[in-house]
Amino acid sequence: MKSATHAIYRSPLAPAGGLSVTGSGRQHAMHAVTARKLPSYAVVLVESGQGFFETDAGGRRSVKGPALFWLFPNRQHSYGPDAQGWSERWALFEGSLVRDFLRLRLISEQNPLITLRNLDSVQRLFGTIPDDLIEDTNLSRAAAASALHQIVILAARQASQATPSTQQGSDIGEIIEALRQRATEALDMAAFAAEYGMSPATLRRKVTTEVGLPPKGFQLRVRMDRAKELLTMTDDKIEIIASKVGFDDPFYFSRLFHERENCTPREFRARYRRS
Repeated sequence: MKSATHAIYRSPLAPAGGLSVTGSGRQHAMHAVTARKLPSYAVVLVESGQGFFETDAGGRRSVKGPALFWLFPNRQHSYGPDAQGWSERWALFEGSLVRDFLRLRLISEQNPLITLRNLDSVQRLFGTIPDDLIEDTNLSRAAAASALHQIVILAARQASQATPSTQQGSDIGEIIEALRQRATEALDMAAFAAEYGMSPATLRRKVTTEVGLPPKGFQLRVRMDRAKELLTMTDDKIEIIASKVGFDDPFYFSRLFHERENCTPREFRARYRRS
């Protein structure tokens, strides 16, 4: 990162939990970073001030604090404040867990900039990282990684709330809840999509983006989660539970359950039954 009022760097070890913070700092920046590439991931928090941020994947965007943006390894980027400067914090990170952040679209190279509505919680997490890096113990490294993980989650939540997905006037949350409520029905997806003014392909794409599964896959997960609840919380027979979660054939239900959970419904009940 650019020269900083305060900066700490640590050589990466085997990441605790698959995530490692390798640097952190803060400053009042007056100059731009131009056409730079980093060897690791980074997150920059602009606490106050305004300027710009530009990448090949995301284009050029105006930045007004509070906001944060993600930087990706070996990707050229430029960013910086206007003539008044801006106050920023930053952290470098790496590890196998980042693949999950990308797969779940918690961070995105195409949409790396997030305007923050609640700065305090994110700022507080950034504030804990330098002390953990200074201490430089296994426990403090794990704490720094935990703080970074929470920053990812908080930023993703604020991004989702700030830019709700819409489908011709329908909020994606409404669609997901409808799929959940109707999970045990024999649902015609083309007709369901039409209810929300979209094609089946658009429905599939939007639902997959939101929950990581296509509509039918999401509904199957809902049904299986409900089955597990019934197995552990009731004395219902397996065939009754199968029927309650929308399976007419209890043998098919048991086979599908085993494929997903690597155990039969009876074995699951024996392992997790609450007395």
